[in-house]
Amino acid sequence: MKTNPMLMTDAYKISHLIMSEKGTEKIYSTFTPRHSRIEGINEVVFFGLQGFIKDYLIGNFNDNFFNMDKGTVVADYKRIIKNSLGDNCADTSHIEALHDLGYLPIKIKAVKEGTLIPMKVPVFTIENTLKEFYWLTNFLETLISANMWKVITATTIVKKYRDICEKWAEKTCDNKDHIQFQCHNFSYRGMSGHEDAFTTGAGHLLYFTGSDTIPSIQYLEQYYGANVENELIGASVLATEHSIQCGYQDDLRYFKRMITEVAPSGIVSIVSDGYDYFNVLGSILPELKDIIMSRDGKTVIRPDSGSPVKIICGDSESLDALVNKGSIEALWDTFGGTINSKGYKVLDSHVGLIYGDSISPEIAEETFKQLEEKGFASSNIVYGVGSYSLGYHTRDTFSMALKATYTVIDGEEKFIFKDPKTDIGGIKKSQRGMVAVVNGENGIYLVDGLNEMEKDAMGIIDLLEDVFIDGKLVRDESLAEIRARVLK
Repeated sequence: MKTNPMLMTDAYKISHLIMSEKGTEKIYSTFTPRHSRIEGINEVVFFGLQGFIKDYLIGNFNDNFFNMDKGTVVADYKRIIKNSLGDNCADTSHIEALHDLGYLPIKIKAVKEGTLIPMKVPVFTIENTLKEFYWLTNFLETLISANMWKVITATTIVKKYRDICEKWAEKTCDNKDHIQFQCHNFSYRGMSGHEDAFTTGAGHLLYFTGSDTIPSIQYLEQYYGANVENELIGASVLATEHSIQCGYQDDLRYFKRMITEVAPSGIVSIVSDGYDYFNVLGSILPELKDIIMSRDGKTVIRPDSGSPVKIICGDSESLDALVNKGSIEALWDTFGGTINSKGYKVLDSHVGLIYGDSISPEIAEETFKQLEEKGFASSNIVYGVGSYSLGYHTRDTFSMALKATYTVIDGEEKFIFKDPKTDIGGIKKSQRGMVAVVNGENGIYLVDGLNEMEKDAMGIIDLLEDVFIDGKLVRDESLAEIRARVLK
């Protein structure tokens, strides 16, 4: 929807202009992950600010406000506000003044994208640069929060998958070459809208290169200096779905055509559970063994229903021998493979398995554990990671919020903070004054309670760097730089 960016805020923000103390000259706020609701995650991966700035604070504001006719955008603002909030909030003088200025007079300082930041430490700060526009700082809170919390949260969850894959590869594999493709992004159709899909999908591509979310590649090209012609941003393979399998109504003919006519070489992923998955494992694949083993490529089997762990690793309570073994062992029995230097079985390179239904980090962990117990390397499985993990969260997952911590009124600096007595666990207790983020011997930590002179004195040790000043991006990093940071 094409929207006047001066209306892209919560209604209550509009009234703050007349509520603020007279003489207010500056408002300074921090954006902080305040608390983790996921056991074992105590840091977030900071990502997405550069894309947001380019897309919204520069692109959207220029296209839909600064570069539009002043009378049109001001009248649009007044019409909506007057009829939704009333005449007392419908003054437009501040909107007209901003349009006349021609840019957003704000400064954003942030840690570098890809940095791991502990809870209660800000990832960026925002402040106005001209006195008369003090109201802009927290006016932008809604737009910032709506666009930032999800991509940070999703990227942090993706890191957890990466950590799990690294852990089990270290234990059961000769190398880690497979990991960049071990978690494949299946989330697009399950996310809450197009932008949600490609921004979180971009976060996924920091840690893995397997993805079916094509717009994430374009997003990283447009906002993070990537180039699909010169580097591997994201990749996928030929793959069927149930409409293909069930359309054949004959699994033998379906599989044979896929691997001999449609994809006689290369990787092809074949949905296999449309009718009787274990018949595919026990009858269809053995019948096609010679063709599969003679192909110049990999035939990837894809179950898509049932209990992921049991389907992949086997159901010890089943009396059916094939179900008892599970997919990986069944493929091993048919196609064989090798034993790596650590003593674990690795399926022949002509076959593979991908499972992409409701794979949570916990399910991935348990699957790797059971495969290890059965003597199989973790490299034998690829996970399709979908909206169950990347979308199954809220802003409260890491309690992310933008809060004012410092103001200047009639030339006098004042610290702003909240510390509600009714707040259980101190989650909502905010910082005081201006802040710095410092990397010390024991990791990254917060220094708050600073006035402007003290903040400036933090100098080069402050990880918060200028990113956006007065309508211009002043720090522009590439995907390659950020990937190097997260994968070091």
